[in-house]
Amino acid sequence: MGTRADPMESMDMYQEEVVHVLEGRASTLLERASAGLAEKYSRRAAVRLLAAVDAQLAKLEAVRADALAMFGDLCGSERDGAAELALVLAITENQATRELSHARSLRSRLPKVMGLMRAGKVRFYTAGKVCEATSWLSESAVREVDAVLESRLVGKNPLSARRAACYAAAKADPEGLARRTRKRREQRAVHLVHNGAGVADLLLVDAPVERAVAAYTRIDNMAKALKTKDEPRKLDQLRSDVALDLLLTGTGGTPPKAEVYVYLDYLTLAKLNDNPADLAGHGPISASLARDLVATPGAVLRRIITEPATGQPIELGRRRYRPTATVDEFLRIRDRECRHPGCHRPAHFAELDHNKPWSRGGTTDVAQLHGYCKRHHRIKHTPGWKHVAENGDVVITTPGGSRHVSRLVPLHEPRAAAPP
Repeated sequence: MGTRADPMESMDMYQEEVVHVLEGRASTLLERASAGLAEKYSRRAAVRLLAAVDAQLAKLEAVRADALAMFGDLCGSERDGAAELALVLAITENQATRELSHARSLRSRLPKVMGLMRAGKVRFYTAGKVCEATSWLSESAVREVDAVLESRLVGKNPLSARRAACYAAAKADPEGLARRTRKRREQRAVHLVHNGAGVADLLLVDAPVERAVAAYTRIDNMAKALKTKDEPRKLDQLRSDVALDLLLTGTGGTPPKAEVYVYLDYLTLAKLNDNPADLAGHGPISASLARDLVATPGAVLRRIITEPATGQPIELGRRRYRPTATVDEFLRIRDRECRHPGCHRPAHFAELDHNKPWSRGGTTDVAQLHGYCKRHHRIKHTPGWKHVAENGDVVITTPGGSRHVSRLVPLHEPRAAAPP
C-alpha cells in the first residue's frame, strides 16, 4: 500500500517551486533592466520597460493574492489571520485585514478580475478598488458585474476602475444602492482629529453628496474670488480659512453662484427605469436619489437630461433641447469632467482650450474645444505632448510614445430606437 503524501510537505514543495520561478523571473528582469539603463535608454524605451515590469508585477501580485486567500482559509478567524499576517509582512493589522478580504473576494467573487491580474493587465491595488465597490452585492449580482468589468478595467487607474465598478454595481442592483445610500446617510457625522504641532483635521463624514459638493463649490468659488495678485495665501489656505470663517461667523465674503450638475437619463426621470444617474465629480448615484434631488425646490443642482438613444445631453434644465446660450456652457456640460484620461475634476471648473491652436488655424467650435483642469491644461502645452481631436475623442500621445484616447463616455449604454 502506498503512503499518503504529507500536506505540509506538498505545500512546502509548492512554495519552493513558486519562489524558484519568481526569483528566476526577477533576476532576468533585473538583468535586462540594468543592461537597458546602462545603455541610457530613450524615454520611449523606458516607458516600454516600465510597462513590461508593471505587467510582471501584476502577475506576481496574482500569485500573492492566491497565497493570501489560501492563508485566510487556514486561519481560525479574520482577526487571528490579520494579526499573524501583519507580523509576517511587517504591515498594519488594518492593511492585513483589507488585503485578506480583497484576496478572498477576488478568488471567490470576482474570478474574471483575478484573471486580468494573472494576465498582467490589472494591479492588485486597482482590483482592490473593485472589491470595495462591489462588497455589498449579492453573489449573483457580483458575478454579473465581474463579467461586465472584464472588458472595462484594462488601462484604468484605481479611481476610474472604482467608478466603473460603482456604476456596474448600481445598475446590477439599483434597489440595493438606494438602501445603501439611505443607510450611509444615517451615519453622517463630524469628527475632530488632533494632529499635534498646533493643527487638527475637521472631517465631514458620510454627508449627503449633493450638499457636500455644493458646499465645497461655494467655498472654492469664494476662495478664488479672494485670490488677487496682492493675496499671499495659497488657494488651499484660502479654502481652509473661508470654510472656518463660514462655520464660526457665518460669513466669508459674498458667495458666488454655485451649481452642481446631475446627469440622468430621460427615461429615468420619467420613472420608466432605475438606471443610476451621475453627479459631476462624484460618480454614480441611485435613480431615486437623483429624482429627489432635481425635484427639490431651491436646489443648487442643475439637471442635465440625456438622450436615451445616445446617452449624451439633450436638455440643460432650462426647458430647451439644444444649447443656445454659449458654446462655453455646452462644452462644460458635454465633457462633464477634465478630458485628460483618468482625471475626474468636474468640467465646470475646467479651462477650455483649442486642440488645434487658434494661431495655427484652429476653430472655436465644439469639435475643437475641450475642457481641462488647470494641471492637465499645463501638461497639454508641455513640449512632447500631443493632443488631436478625432470624432469627439481626444487622442493623446505622451513624450514617451504611449497613446491614450479620451472618449466622451455616455451616461448609460445607448439604446436602439423602439420599432415603429
